[in-house]
Amino acid sequence: MGLLSTVRGATWGRLVTRHFAHAARRGERPGGDELSRLLLDDLVPTSRQELLFGLSPCLLALRAARRYVARLLLQAGKAGLQGERAELLRMAEARDIPVLRPRRQKLDAMCRYQVHQGVCMEVSPLRPRPWTEAGEASPGDDPQQLWLVLDGIQDPRNFGAVLRSAHFLGVDKIITSRRNSCPLTPVVSKASAGAMEVMDVFSTDDLTGFLQTKAQQGWLVAGTVGCPEPKVLQSSEIPIMSSLEFLWDQPTLLVLGSKRSCSKAALLPGCGSRTKTFRSLEEENGSARGGLTQSPGSVLSPSPKEGHC
Repeated sequence: MGLLSTVRGATWGRLVTRHFAHAARRGERPGGDELSRLLLDDLVPTSRQELLFGLSPCLLALRAARRYVARLLLQAGKAGLQGERAELLRMAEARDIPVLRPRRQKLDAMCRYQVHQGVCMEVSPLRPRPWTEAGEASPGDDPQQLWLVLDGIQDPRNFGAVLRSAHFLGVDKIITSRRNSCPLTPVVSKASAGAMEVMDVFSTDDLTGFLQTKAQQGWLVAGTVGCPEPKVLQSSEIPIMSSLEFLWDQPTLLVLGSKRSCSKAALLPGCGSRTKTFRSLEEENGSARGGLTQSPGSVLSPSPKEGHC
């Protein structure tokens, strides 16, 4: 049996060698496209890599150069790459990043049938940095600094949508709660239209302590409110006012989070006397109500919608 296997192996080797020799003489690529695609059969990211998908996430990831890029995968069959796809290819070649051209069916399977737009990259994970690296910006540096604090947002698409809006509106930094927030996954990046790749995202294990520290430094802590508990509504230390009275004249932390954040962040110890609550939305049909709470040390989270405030 062993001898038979050896003979078969030798015969197969001679056939492959002869095929390549004939193909070379004919001016063809040895093996042809089909054999080249066999190299794609093992395109599975390693445990230390993940598959980023979508045109904007991949393009912005290459521009930002925050990730290690193992390979760029461009869908086969798209002759004459133009625009952003051509830019992707040029950037990859300039950085000596291998470029492969799998079929769409292969990309679909690799992305678990997410919308990839014919573009994927094998990359190293992107993780939030410790908030201590965010820098010690003082209130006097820029009176209109805006940091977005996200607590308990676990749905990756919601997280990505928030990042996309934050980037569009000019938010300076993102602070997340490390214990109960969604990680920076490829799904988040796709939902953010690639904003996750270029924004400054930090995290903290002690969100309450972080807010207290920034409040003591003179920052304004603000958050929307639509689901406060009775003890918050009854508190004389948290008056409710119109959001039209809000004056953005100091560095601000805007806090958004899950429903549990409403009660957790509403009463920070020792800061209640500096709390103001602003009612921000009251539609004519009464179907939606919201508010804005501002305080150097007291936060209410946004009103609940599909499990989130």
